[in-house]
Amino acid sequence: MRLPLAILLGAVTATPLAAQMARPAAAPANPSVRAALETITEADFRRRVSILADDSMRGRATPSPELDEVAAWIASEFQRFGLRPGGDNGTFFQRYPIQRTALDSASFVMVMSGNAHGHWSLSRDALMGGMLGGAPPRGAVSGNVVLMAGTPPDTARPFGDVNMRGTIVLQVFRPGGMNLPALIQKGKEAGVRGWILLNNTMSAAVFANQVNNAFRPDMQMVNPQATPGLPVFVVRDSTAAELLTATGQNIATLRATTTGTTRALPGATASFDLRYRVLEEATAPNVIGIIEGSDPQLKNEYVFFTGHMDHVGVAGGGQGCQARGADSICNGADDDASGTTAVIMLAQAFARMNPRPRRSLVFMTVSGEERGLWGSEYYSEHPTVPLSQTVADFNTDMIGRYFDNRAGWRDTISVIGKEHSTLGATANRITQEHPELRMQLVDDMWPNENFYGRSDHYNFARKGVPILFFFNGTHPDYHQVSDTADKIDAEKAARIVATVFHIGLDVANTTERPQWNPESRARIVEPATP
Repeated sequence: MRLPLAILLGAVTATPLAAQMARPAAAPANPSVRAALETITEADFRRRVSILADDSMRGRATPSPELDEVAAWIASEFQRFGLRPGGDNGTFFQRYPIQRTALDSASFVMVMSGNAHGHWSLSRDALMGGMLGGAPPRGAVSGNVVLMAGTPPDTARPFGDVNMRGTIVLQVFRPGGMNLPALIQKGKEAGVRGWILLNNTMSAAVFANQVNNAFRPDMQMVNPQATPGLPVFVVRDSTAAELLTATGQNIATLRATTTGTTRALPGATASFDLRYRVLEEATAPNVIGIIEGSDPQLKNEYVFFTGHMDHVGVAGGGQGCQARGADSICNGADDDASGTTAVIMLAQAFARMNPRPRRSLVFMTVSGEERGLWGSEYYSEHPTVPLSQTVADFNTDMIGRYFDNRAGWRDTISVIGKEHSTLGATANRITQEHPELRMQLVDDMWPNENFYGRSDHYNFARKGVPILFFFNGTHPDYHQVSDTADKIDAEKAARIVATVFHIGLDVANTTERPQWNPESRARIVEPATP
């Protein structure tokens, strides 16, 4: 599971699944389905997570030799199951380019209004606070200014009737009362190009330290077709006060207001120019295997099963993981060795079926999720099977733990995206038809956390593919060295995998494609590029 936008403001014997249930379950009437389900076991789930999250994998950072080792192992499993390679040049691998870059000191952000002009260097006057989604925009980007202050009263429509497309937001930040990453995500969905936060909580020393941090070298995916991300800048009040005064705005009054206000700032424009120096070049892998469908027509349509095989590496890598004593390896057992294991086990199960499902099935483990959904983003721009013929994506991320202590949560899984397409109704029906799974599907329980935009299904959804995201939620071991294999609930996870199997099988065999809710499609799916 990828971290939200960082705003810098302060071979084991298998026991069949049915034998593991508290209640005995009737064996499936279809012998092919029965053979498939017999491969989905608690023991196998535990074994595979232990391999992926072993200390020898050193947290599977993107890029790293250990990540390549994991990818090679997954590809060998796909080959052993009899899957067809779905990557580049007849292999199981799709590799994408990466560069280690550093922000150049010539980068800047500025706001102009009449004779007032604020030109802020990112090496001195302004802070590069983060990048939401996509790649850093290259070259100068400009837009009209929208001024925001207070707390938006309506989280569903935080900008009211203001047309945000192509604008740059100038927000007088007031701590508390809002989920800032979620607000900025909604701005990106509405077409905002950049976001400038006016902040009065940082001392000059802290601000200077954070400026230096922003200039540290970092890895970036190289994808000319990538959707530009939304950069977030931080400017201190003392730097911006004169500009606002010249435009007739009082920064103290704006910050004091609790009522949300969003309005165009007449005559004001903003621009920014992000420049990077290339220090190193590398590549990272996705692993793709295909089971061809049995129907002469529907085999040209595809159902995807995805999970990310990377994690954040070792402590001190800049992604929030801290060492505890001598332990510095961020194993990522739940995040996302659990979802990767689900993809491998689903491939194994479906490969057992004879006859095969009608539609073709694609099993893909991606990398770079923790860096910003890199692998799935690259695939969405360089698909190896047509996206127009891809009918669904089932994404599994962090399905190995349950942190919520409420009664029944051990038999519950959050399925994010159910409300956006007919896949939700299909999933609910299938779960009711299989009570032996003891699995209740619930909607997104954490809407303010924007989990819909924080895992790899999102890059399918924005390209028009209906998705379901199976997710147990975060926990105190999230992105820490304590996310280890011994804490995985493999019994529940195996039932989740079996649930995804049944739902995926239904979609693969049903003649009609899943359909978007029109309102959701209009809001989520990006317009096709001419």
